[in-house]
Amino acid sequence: MKITFLGTGTSQGIPIIGSDHPVCKSSNPKDKRLRVSVLIESSGYNYVIDCGPDFRYQMLRAECERIDAIIFTHEHSDHVMGLDDIRPFYFKQGNISIYAHKRVLKALKQRFDYIFATKNKYPGAPSLNVHRIKNKSFRLCEEVVVPIKGMHADLEVFGYRFNEFAYLTDMKFVSEKEIEKLKGVKVLVVNALRIEPHHSHFNLEEALSFIEKVNPEKAYLTHISHLLGFHDDVEKTLPDHVSLAYDGLELTI
Repeated sequence: MKITFLGTGTSQGIPIIGSDHPVCKSSNPKDKRLRVSVLIESSGYNYVIDCGPDFRYQMLRAECERIDAIIFTHEHSDHVMGLDDIRPFYFKQGNISIYAHKRVLKALKQRFDYIFATKNKYPGAPSLNVHRIKNKSFRLCEEVVVPIKGMHADLEVFGYRFNEFAYLTDMKFVSEKEIEKLKGVKVLVVNALRIEPHHSHFNLEEALSFIEKVNPEKAYLTHISHLLGFHDDVEKTLPDHVSLAYDGLELTI
């Protein structure tokens, strides 16, 4: 299984438009972060978790020529607003499969009504194979995927476990029951927004505490804001088995 971090930034990305914050002015490529998403390549299939507003560029940068499914964590704009940019894949492959909670599907239908239209559909609009998921395992091509339910303030979101790899973002609280589903993962990805506490995201301290509970061999932090600090400076403060993810980072599991 190969994992490519397509984006590791928070909802505004880094640099933020018009910001004069030192991290936004950094010349280090690892401090330049698109909106969060990962590409998973496994057994000849390509899966993307979330497709935010940077999706088009992320696909070009990763030289991705096919996607077999998009799995959504939740419906916030930084995770869904690239859905229209599946068109090139649709024109080559036909209907694109998406997997999401029923609430997320409802939000997608409101925002992208022309994609979900069944009558008088615009000829250039893509079409989807829609799969509604619940908080129980589901089959995705050759994979069995395990949803991990968490809370993003008052909003229920899903993380996902693919065998020895797990990806969670936009988490503020995960119950002990859900944490048990993560036992035995070798590589864990989890959000760490900033140093100071936040009402709907793990801050760095909370993310590290969560990692300690799960106890993976290796952990990576994502959904990072400029307020966490410079990549190289933060990296030096982390435990040996924890690293900051960055755009373009590739892992093989």
